Amino acid sequence: MPALSQLDLVCRDLDTSIAFYSLLGLKIPKSAVWRTKTGAHYARIEFGNGMELALGSPKLARAYNAGHRPSKGGSNVVIGFTLPTRRAVDAMFKKLTAAGHRGLQQPWDAFWGSRYAIVADPDGNQVGLMSPVDPKKRSKGPEL
Repeated sequence: MPALSQLDLVCRDLDTSIAFYSLLGLKIPKSAVWRTKTGAHYARIEFGNGMELALGSPKLARAYNAGHRPSKGGSNVVIGFTLPTRRAVDAMFKKLTAAGHRGLQQPWDAFWGSRYAIVADPDGNQVGLMSPVDPKKRSKGPEL
């Protein structure tokens, strides 16, 4: 089976996206950002588990993907990040929304046992914030 190793996001303004993901707590060294005379075009964030998040400019996307079309803002994908505690979810949501990012789902005790919230990144992508599951916090799921 293929291994998921990278998530690529095409960002309207790479520096704004770098600022958002840095505020979220991701480490993005200056050496991981590729710039040309026209600005930033690529940033790579490596996670210790072999996964990486790549942020790219629309110009770069058009250079490697003939089928690239600009997004009208976000997608149906939720980019999930695990935070160490339930309180950390609330604190990160507050930090990101206080910085002007749109909260899409207020923190809540989700039926699967995690504290969960969603914030929009600068391009409208949904960024999920989730605590580890606490079995004592589980409840019956909704009737769908």
